[in-house]
Order: sequence, then C-alpha cells, then structure tokens
Amino acid sequence: MNKRNQGPLVHITKRGVMPWYFSWGVRGAAIVLALIVCAVVTTLLTGENPLQIYATIFKGAFGTPRKIWILLQNLAILLCISLAITPAFRMRFWNIGGEGQVLVGGLATAACMICLGDRLPNGLLIPIMVAASIAAGALWAGIPAFFKAKWNTNETLFTLMMNYVATQLVAFFVIVWEVPKGAGKIGIINQSTEAGWLPQIGDSKYLLNILIVAVITLLMYVYLNYSKHGYEIAVVGESERTARYVGIKVDKVIIRTMLLSGAVCGIAGLLLVGGTDHTITTTIADGRGFTAVMVSWLAKFNPIGMIFSSFLLVFLDRGASEISANFGLNHSFADILTGIILFFIIGCEFFINYRLSFRKAAKKEG
Repeated sequence: MNKRNQGPLVHITKRGVMPWYFSWGVRGAAIVLALIVCAVVTTLLTGENPLQIYATIFKGAFGTPRKIWILLQNLAILLCISLAITPAFRMRFWNIGGEGQVLVGGLATAACMICLGDRLPNGLLIPIMVAASIAAGALWAGIPAFFKAKWNTNETLFTLMMNYVATQLVAFFVIVWEVPKGAGKIGIINQSTEAGWLPQIGDSKYLLNILIVAVITLLMYVYLNYSKHGYEIAVVGESERTARYVGIKVDKVIIRTMLLSGAVCGIAGLLLVGGTDHTITTTIADGRGFTAVMVSWLAKFNPIGMIFSSFLLVFLDRGASEISANFGLNHSFADILTGIILFFIIGCEFFINYRLSFRKAAKKEG
C-alpha cells in the first residue's frame, strides 16, 4: 500500500461541551503530575526532601497571621488588575498595558497626596485621589483604544509601549519629588500627618483593599454576564462584522471598554499608593500587569474563576520566597518549581478543549 495515501498519525479535534467534573478532574490530575515532577527535580538538583519543600511553600503562605494578610493583599491587587484587563480580552482587544495603567493611577494618587496633602482635609482629599486615579488610568487606556478604533493600530504593541512611557513618567516625578534631594526615591508620603492615606479597618491596613476588590469582582461579574454592555463586548469579541451587522457601534464599544479597563487599573494604583505602600516607585506594580494576563486566561475570563487562579499564582510566589530563605536556595530554583506547576496547569487546558485521535492500523487484504 502507498504510505502517502494514509492519513496523518494523529488528528486533533475540538471537544464538545465537557462535564464540569471531568474538566476539573483533568486539572486535578495535572496538579498531581506537576507535584511529582517537582519532587523528582528537587531530589536530583538539591537532594532536599520534596515533602519538606512543599511544607515550606505552605508555610510561606499561611505560616503566620501576617503572612496570611500579605497573601490576601497580594491576591486582591493581582485580582483587581486581572479584572481590569478582562473586559478588553473578552472583546479580543489585547490590552498588555495593565502595568502602565496601574503606574499612572498610582502617580495621580501620589500627586494628589503630595500637592494637596497639607491643603485639604482627608474627607475631601481622598475623593479627589479616587477621581484622579480613575481618570489617569482611563486616559492611559483610552489613547491606544482611540487609535485602534480610528486607524486599526496594533493594540498589543501600542499598550506595551505605553507601559514604558508610564515607567519613565513615574521615574521623572520620583526625581522631582525625591526626599531628601539626591536620594533617588520619594519615601513615605505624608508620614507625619497621614494625609491621603486610605482609612484602616480594624488592626489590618490590608482589609479595606480586600473589601474593595471583592466588591469590584462582584460588579464585574454582573457587568460582563448580565448587562447590555457585557453582551456587546461578547459579540464584538466573537466577530466585529457580526456586531456591526446587528447594529453595535464597534468603535464606541472598543473605546468604552478600554476606558473601563484603565479606570479599574487606576483603582489598583490608588490601593497600592494610598492604601498600603504610601509611596510611588517605578516597580510598585511589580509585574502584576503581565501576570494578570495569565490569571485572566486561566480563568477563561470569568471573574469568579480569577479568584482561584490569582490565589494559585500568589500562593506559589509566596511559597517560592520562603523556599529561598529556609533552604538557602536562590530564587531561581523556586521559580523552576513554579514554572513546572504552571506548565502542567496551562497544558492541561489543551486536553480539556481538544482530543487526540490516532490513526487506526490498516487492515491487511486477504
């Protein structure tokens, strides 16, 4: 038989609707396999007991009440930025500019605290900070949205470029506001008066941030799934041609959705500067604008699912830091373990959405 007439050895076909218990079973199996591979790698590279490594990861996240609060704070900020970029991603607008939008939101907050802190009472200053951070983030996201809507520019490159511009803008004002002169940093803003500091609930300075992000999560879920705007975002994401056919103004939806994304990123900047750090630096976003992309994709753009994917990434990051401290290993080894786990988790999505069909052996003719 001519082998060229045979079909390919493997066919990749898209699965239909899969029962939820099967998809979560695949994800659970992927995590178990990832832990086994991590155990083998740990034993081969370091000679350490893998069970002790896993116990240290857990301790790094939940070892003390303070560590738990830090975990929840980091989860809240990452979740907030992930929620911000999700409407744009649902619309197939690849907003990679979350990092810059958070930075300018934080910069606007810091400007209000520095320039108005000794002139206005907190009851008036904080609403101005909120409005300024939202407006700054929305403006930063609205610029690439406008160019995309009017001239169909590449939003990935545009939003990525805006990150670098935002970083240099913050670097410029850090030098302008540095204390003392020549220090290269601003330091704690209004440390003596606490002007512009968001109010603290109870004994934890993180609780307000967590509650605000919880409310944003609920509102975003309702907005995306039960509002007219959410429906229009979904239609534009499926097909711009179909959206125009049914009367949706695509340009308006693009700009409106990106303004919302930037506004929520601006809130994240507000929470970082006004709520916890009380200063502004070029690294205050700490790469969360890029990590948020993975969070959103892992959760399939579902705001509720993002709670779990955000928790997973923050949990691994906190545990990685603890491994480095306790075992004297550099942070790169902890990153290797994190990468292996994420590889399995992301890879299992392929088997949830697609199936492999192997070519059957040809029957021999009698």
